[in-house]
Amino acid sequence: MITTGDIMIWMKQLVWIATITVFGGVVAFPQQLHADDASATAETKIKNVLFIVSDDLKADVLGCYGDKICKTPNIDKLASEGMVFNRAYCQGMMCGPSRTSFMASRYLDAAGVSLGEHFKSNDFYTARVGKIFHMAVPDDIIAGTDGKDIPSSWTQRFNSSGQEAHTPGDYACLNLNKFTDKLQGRESSRMPNRMFVSVSYEGDGSDQPDYKTASKTIELLREHKDKPFFIAAGLVRPHYPNVAPQHYFDLYPWQDIKLPEMVANDIDDIPKLGRARTMNSNNSIGKYPDNQKRMWAAYYATVTFMDEQVGRIINELDRLGLRESTAIVLLSDHGYHLGEHTFWQKTNLHEDVSRVPLIVSVPGMKPGRTDAFTELLDIYPTLADLVGISIPDEVQGKSFTPVLKDPSDFVKKAALSIIPHKGVALRTKGYGYMRYRSGEEELYDMLKDPKQFSNQVSNPEYAIILKQLQKQLDSRLKEEGIILDKKTRKYSQQ
Repeated sequence: MITTGDIMIWMKQLVWIATITVFGGVVAFPQQLHADDASATAETKIKNVLFIVSDDLKADVLGCYGDKICKTPNIDKLASEGMVFNRAYCQGMMCGPSRTSFMASRYLDAAGVSLGEHFKSNDFYTARVGKIFHMAVPDDIIAGTDGKDIPSSWTQRFNSSGQEAHTPGDYACLNLNKFTDKLQGRESSRMPNRMFVSVSYEGDGSDQPDYKTASKTIELLREHKDKPFFIAAGLVRPHYPNVAPQHYFDLYPWQDIKLPEMVANDIDDIPKLGRARTMNSNNSIGKYPDNQKRMWAAYYATVTFMDEQVGRIINELDRLGLRESTAIVLLSDHGYHLGEHTFWQKTNLHEDVSRVPLIVSVPGMKPGRTDAFTELLDIYPTLADLVGISIPDEVQGKSFTPVLKDPSDFVKKAALSIIPHKGVALRTKGYGYMRYRSGEEELYDMLKDPKQFSNQVSNPEYAIILKQLQKQLDSRLKEEGIILDKKTRKYSQQ
């Protein structure tokens, strides 16, 4: 018996077939279309990798992560074309440990071969431009030196030098409330107040290290477009000193800046090991609220300058016709504190530092946004997976290729972050849990308290949750071979 439903289905199919025929298409039924789509994705040949690393970049200052003030049109455009990871976390809370971790795909050591070396050994042209492994900023930038780079990782490597705090222009050392255009007496390499320095100047930015890194990367793309490549572009902004042409500072009048939300007695329930090294209470920046606003304005200015260099690189990739054969990864080594909880800089386990931006654009895969937990050390095996080379046994990360194909998928239930001499953090869907070598703990309900104002570790209502997280962290540390050494009182890799 033919039902009304049968008739409706046949009519829809006839309309669909007619539509395709009119536009010159090949008739195929929906099941076949899905199969063809999957086949097309499988056949897409990813030959190249463009690996872009920013320095000290907070995820939540990017437009694609919700910021309404900072102008990042190029990164936002990349985000609209790729997969945005809402829950990406670094494993090290400073430049050196984090970069060692994601380049080796290891939590606390550098066993095995680096990401660059692995691609190089598989017949890729590999190049480093700027800071990928750790470089001391501003020291190595001023000197034009390699820092802690691993030469075996690269076919070629290039440094991008700059004058940094010594750039002629309007200098400020904001915690000292010092403003001058004189070159003498500026805080620079290894000096105690260098992290509060900004310089605005008249110029086009072509003298800056990030501009030079973008220019060299563009040059390498042109030279090596016909052979598989892994090109890593390391941008040093918005790492201090915040140096950029004046017109970037003009975008962000400091008077319009709103400082982070403050809560009375916010840090009273944070253990000593959980607090930042630099705070309003122990640094003179706490005396100058207006200069705290100027810090934000300078940070925003250098983020926007860095964003323009990202745009220059990707625009050239498009112009060369390489986008359909190149996977693009953009990340930061860690986040940053700009006065949240009265904290400044990095080296602690809270969300502002551990959470990072991660955007991955892959030919043949649909753009999207995912809440899947991802660790930066997962990038190494993912890129190897995407280009079809082996994943070394020493790699501890897991490929998140399934998430790139389906943003609702996941490969991990939680993310682990570590400061060896302080403690460890486990970030789950609902909670942020920290344990310090002293045995002290922090527990935050991330659904009710995403800014981590109220430590619930002593709240009896969270006693069961706390026990579950303690057990989950113990299991995860054991799985990853991470122990707290009884002699050194530091976390180490077995």
